[in-house]
Amino acid sequence: MANRRDRRIEPSFDGPQDHAEDDVFSVCDEDRVVPSRRKSTAKRKSSKARAPERSRGRGKKRRGMFGMFGRLVYWCFVLAIWGGIAAAGIVIYYGAKMPSATTWAIPDRSPNIKVVGVDGRLIANRGMTGGEAVGLHEMSPYIPQAVMAIEDRRFYSHFGVDPIGLTRALLQRVLSGRFTQGGSTLTQQLAKNLFLKPDRTLERKVQEVLLAFWLEQKHTKDQILEMYLNRVYFGSGSYGVEAASRRYFGKSARDVSLAEAALLAGLLKAPSRLSPARDPKAAEARAQLVLGAMRGEGMIGEKELASAMSAPATRAAAFWTGSENYVADRVMEELPGLIGEVRSDIIVDTTVDMTLQDLAEKSIRRLIDENGQKLNVSQGALVSIDNSGAVRAMVGGYDYSTSQFDRASEARRQPGSAFKPFVFLAAMEQGRTPDSMRNDAPIKIGKWTPENYNGKYFGRVTLKTALAKSLNSVAAQLAMEVGPDAVVEAAHRMGIESDLQPNVSISLGTSEVTPLELTAAYVPFANGGYRPEVHMIRRVTSADGKVLYESTAGGGPRVISPEVVGMMNAMMTGAVEEGTAKKAAFAWPAAGKTGTSQNSRDAWFVGYTANLTTGVWFGNDDGKPMKKVTGGALPALAWHEFMVAAHEGVPVAALPGSWTSQPAAPEIAVENQPLGENAFPQAPQPAGQARPAVPLGNGGVLPRQESPTASIRRPVPPADVGGPVQRRETSILDVILGR
Repeated sequence: MANRRDRRIEPSFDGPQDHAEDDVFSVCDEDRVVPSRRKSTAKRKSSKARAPERSRGRGKKRRGMFGMFGRLVYWCFVLAIWGGIAAAGIVIYYGAKMPSATTWAIPDRSPNIKVVGVDGRLIANRGMTGGEAVGLHEMSPYIPQAVMAIEDRRFYSHFGVDPIGLTRALLQRVLSGRFTQGGSTLTQQLAKNLFLKPDRTLERKVQEVLLAFWLEQKHTKDQILEMYLNRVYFGSGSYGVEAASRRYFGKSARDVSLAEAALLAGLLKAPSRLSPARDPKAAEARAQLVLGAMRGEGMIGEKELASAMSAPATRAAAFWTGSENYVADRVMEELPGLIGEVRSDIIVDTTVDMTLQDLAEKSIRRLIDENGQKLNVSQGALVSIDNSGAVRAMVGGYDYSTSQFDRASEARRQPGSAFKPFVFLAAMEQGRTPDSMRNDAPIKIGKWTPENYNGKYFGRVTLKTALAKSLNSVAAQLAMEVGPDAVVEAAHRMGIESDLQPNVSISLGTSEVTPLELTAAYVPFANGGYRPEVHMIRRVTSADGKVLYESTAGGGPRVISPEVVGMMNAMMTGAVEEGTAKKAAFAWPAAGKTGTSQNSRDAWFVGYTANLTTGVWFGNDDGKPMKKVTGGALPALAWHEFMVAAHEGVPVAALPGSWTSQPAAPEIAVENQPLGENAFPQAPQPAGQARPAVPLGNGGVLPRQESPTASIRRPVPPADVGGPVQRRETSILDVILGR
C-alpha cells in the first residue's frame, strides 16, 4: 500500500472504462465544464465529407489565388518603396555632383555668319550652325508640328519628363530585349545638347532629367521648342532648321512645305544615316512615318496627307554646291582680319552680284561639259572686278561639291602671254609708242630661243601689232631693252602680288600668278590708270544692325599716266578686234590679252570694258596639257558669254584715254642675230658698272659699255606728276650700241 500511495496517478480522458482501483480518478467528456472540440470537429468533418469533391477543390484553388495576388501586391509595394528610396538616393548623389542651380545658364548659340550679295540675296551661311536663328513664329508651322508628332506628342502637357512615354519605352525594352522607342522628351534632348556629353551612362541620364526640370521652370514651352529647333543637328553639317532647310531644299525655313517639314523631323532619329544627301530613299520612308504620325495626332487632314505623300523625294547634293561657296570661303578667310573673333551672329554684305555669279558659273560649266573630254580640260575659273576694285563675281572651279579648292584666288599658274601687257607698259613708260617698229624674227638669248606660236614670224611690225598677235620674239626684245626689273616693277605697281623672277623669260609669263591678282592688275587699264583696293566685303553688321566694319576702298593711287593708258588701250583693243582674242569681241569697246602657257597647260584671257574687268582661266589641276587649247578659244568664249550678259541694258562707254597714231621716226633696220649667253643678264647691272662684252654672230665684239638698262633704271614718278612721256624711238640696235 505504501508503494501505491507513493505513486502519482495521472487523470485520463475517454480511456477504457475500467472500474479497477487504479482508475478512480478518471473522468469522461461529460464531466468537463467546457465541452470538447473534438466532437464538433468530427461533426464538421463528417459534413464536409458529404460535400461534393469538386467543390472542395475549387475552394482551395480560390483561396490560393487570392493569397498569391495579395503576396504579389505586398511585395510590389515593398519593392516600390525601396526602389523609390534607391532612386532618390541616386538622384541626390549625382545631383550633388552638379554645379549649383544658381549658376546654370543657357550657353550662347554658336554664331552664324550670314553672307549676302550686293542685292541682298543669300550667298551662304558659315559657322558651326550653318544657319541663322529663326523665331518659332517665323518658321513654317509645319516644322514644330512634325517634330512634336514624331518626337514628343505630349510636349505641351508634360513637365519635362514624360512618364507615359518613359513607361512605354521600358515595356518595349522588356518585350523586345532592346530599346526600340525613345523615352526622352524634347526638353531632355535640349538639356543634353546644351549641357551634357553624349555618354550613355546613368549619371548623364539623371543629370539630363534634372536639367529638364530646370529648363521647364525657367522657360516657356515655346521658348524651349524654339531653342531646340535652332540648335538640333539635322545631318550634313547643318545645325538648326534654317541651316537644314538651306542645305536640303535651297530655301529658308520660313518657306518649308509640309512634305519638307516631315523630312526634317524624320532626320532627328539618325541625322547622318537618314540625310537625303546620303540616302534619299531612307529619308523619304522616314518622312512618310512622320506624316502618318501627324495625321494620327490630328495636325493635318486627309487631303494634306495625300498631297504630301505624293510629293517627289528630295535629293540633295553630297556637299554644298554652287560657285557662290567659293565666295563665302574667301569671306571667311578675310573676316578675322577685319573684325577679329566672331562672338555673335553677324551679316556680311559683299560686293558680289549673284546674277553675275550665276552667269559666270553656267558659262564655265557649260564649256567644260561640252569640251572636257574632247579637249582634255577639267577645270576653269573666272574673276570679274569693277573699276572701284569690287569683286562682282568669282568662280573658283567647275564644281564646289567635288572640289572646294579655290582656283581663282589660291591657284598659282603661269599666265603666258597674258603677262605681256606689263612688258609693253614698261616699254611705253620708257618712250616707246604703239607705232614703234620691231623685227619679228627668230632670236636667241643665251641658250633660250623664244618662239612664236606655230613658229610663224611677221618681220617688221609695230608694237601694237606685236601685242595684238602676241608675238613672243618682240616681247622678249622689249624685255631686254627695258630690263626685267622694270617689268617686275610695273607688274607689282599694277597689282600683281606674287613673287616674280626678274629674268628675260618673264616676258612670256613664266612666273606664276593667281587669276584674282592678274585680273586685278588689269583694272587700271580700264579705269584710267588708278589701282584700287580689291575687296569683296562691303560691310559687316551685327544681327541688331550695329556696323562692325565698313569698307573705305576708294579710287586708289594713280599708277600709270593718262597718256600711257591711252596707248595701252589702243594696243590691247587690237587683240580683241583683229588679234588673238577676236572671239571675245561684242558690242562694247573692249580690250584685253590672251595667254597660253607651254604645251597648253594653262589658257587665259583677261579683258575689260569701261565697266568691268574679267579674267578667265582653263586647265587641269594636275598640270596635264590640254589639246591645243589657247587663250583665244575657251577663255575668250567664256569671257564673251559672261560680258555680253553682264552688259545687257548698260549704256555703252568708251575705254579711257586716247592715242592717235603718228608717223614713226626712221629706224635703222637690223636683223635679229643670235646673241651670246651673257648678252643680257637676268638682272640689270647697277648704274656705272661695266658689263661683259657682247659677242655677235659675225665674230665681232662690241666694246665694253654701261648696261643698256642702267640709264633707264630710275624711279618712275607718279603718272600724274611731271612732264609728258618722251616719245623717243629706240630699236634693239640702238640699245646694243648704247644710242
